[in-house]
Parts: sequence; C-alpha cells; structure tokens
Amino acid sequence: MFLFPHHAPADGPKSALFNFQSLLLVILLMICTCTYVRAVAPRLVDRNKAGFLGLFFMSARIGERLSPYVALACVAMAVTMIAQ
Repeated sequence: MFLFPHHAPADGPKSALFNFQSLLLVILLMICTCTYVRAVAPRLVDRNKAGFLGLFFMSARIGERLSPYVALACVAMAVTMIAQ
C-alpha cells in the first residue's frame, strides 16, 4: 500500500450510505419497525416528536399514512433481492 499510493484498496464491505439499494432497505426497515412499535406501544414513539428521535415518530407516521405504498415498496425490494 505504501509503495503504490495511487492504487485504491480492494473493494471491501460498503456502508449502507454508499449503496443505494442498501440505503433504501434500511429506510424501509426503519419505517416498518417504527410503525409496528407505534402500534404496540404508542407512548414509546409519541413522546419524542422533535429532534433526532423525532425521525422515528416521522417514520411511524409515514408507515401509517402511506402503508399501501410502503407495502408495495417492501414487496418490490424483496423481489429484487431474491432476483439477485
């Protein structure tokens, strides 16, 4: 590595931030998980509506209001992952 600094390192595991499909999967899983947690224990999600933890509240709202579209997105993601 030190002898040839212009060579890039070998492709290793990538973060979900750099792989678009993995990023979509993480977002879908977060929406589905937050929606489920809000259905089971609403106080847990509803008490944090602002700040960083507000992302979980917003994800739960997206899952509740757009549930048919989220379900279709989950099915589409499953099909693309099986097809790979």
